[in-house]
Amino acid sequence: MGPTPRNISTIPSGARPPSVILSAHYFLYFGMMGIFLPFFNLFCHNIGLSGFEIGAINSTRTVVMVLFSILWGALADRLALRRPVFILTSFLSALAFGGYLFTDTFLPMLGVTVVYALFFGPVIPFLEAFTMEALNRPGADPNAYGRIRAWGSLSFIGVVMVMGRVMEISSTRLVPPLILLASLMLALCTPAMPRDLSPLKPAGTSEIKSLFNRRTLGFLLANFLMLAGHGTYYGFFSIHLEQTGYGPGFIGLAWALATLAELAVMTGSSRIFKHLPIHRALWIACLLAALRWVVLFAFTSPAAILLSQLLHAATYALFHIACILYTDRLSTPGNRTVAQVANNAVSYGLGLMAGFLVNGWLYDRYGAGLFLMSAGISLGAAALLFLVASRSPRP
Repeated sequence: MGPTPRNISTIPSGARPPSVILSAHYFLYFGMMGIFLPFFNLFCHNIGLSGFEIGAINSTRTVVMVLFSILWGALADRLALRRPVFILTSFLSALAFGGYLFTDTFLPMLGVTVVYALFFGPVIPFLEAFTMEALNRPGADPNAYGRIRAWGSLSFIGVVMVMGRVMEISSTRLVPPLILLASLMLALCTPAMPRDLSPLKPAGTSEIKSLFNRRTLGFLLANFLMLAGHGTYYGFFSIHLEQTGYGPGFIGLAWALATLAELAVMTGSSRIFKHLPIHRALWIACLLAALRWVVLFAFTSPAAILLSQLLHAATYALFHIACILYTDRLSTPGNRTVAQVANNAVSYGLGLMAGFLVNGWLYDRYGAGLFLMSAGISLGAAALLFLVASRSPRP
């Protein structure tokens, strides 16, 4: 028998986590993602890469991130090296991204992607593990995760809005240098991470293996489906808008509005999860994701597109926070890094990889019709989560 996961509801309130440092890391990380997510694929499209090549780059990045983030996570927990690994991979991933500045053809870009993803994979799940380590201290409130994470959303909003303006007067060729600059800023911040947010002693093999029971595997499979259903959105939403006739300003506005909606849930997460059970939050998010993709399939008016972006509050923020909290309840102090890595790897790794790959193959032929496929996948995730909750005791 492995260690029994603790119930976070028993943790007293009142303690203050090292929120400033953690918030700064989220601010810098998602500022960088505010350039990457809306505009990197658009950069690839504008330099002449095909839909398949864009999908291949995205799927390669995610599969390498999955494989190596799990290895980095196991190493960090097994040897109690979470902080040193976090610092090392942050610097090496930033340096590797610089390779994009020296090529604009498919195969060399694919090679750069492999090296970059090898080191970039563990950055965000390690940050999640640091945050939950802080919030699980005596007196802290784990449901307050969203208030720290909200700084990432604020940064994302600001960067996306600025980038929309910049792209109207400049070229997408500016995208890789700006991502590199943001990555270096994040790396330079990592040595400030407190040393006491890493495990004090190595985890045993049995403690790591105990995490992967039937309940956890069912939850991870549902995560996979939910993020696979986001493949059309994250991979081709900006391209879809451009092909529909919208300019960079509207594209930036659409992404920023989604993040503004996300921010409302992030800042109110402590209150939300005091009244809404985690398993129910997961179902609601999946069902609203299906609705969101149907709207993007059926309508191309500015009002419909922007209204659909408001559902990001549930399809991303509510689902993401619920997954972080649920994963934390499934884990123990000794396997917390591996738990958050597995959650991130299966969802934002394997799930998005599958979504990017399928959409890369099919987008040139079916275009926005793939949003309808995404809706069906999201409904499948909701059904699986209902099945897991009905057959397994809740953590």
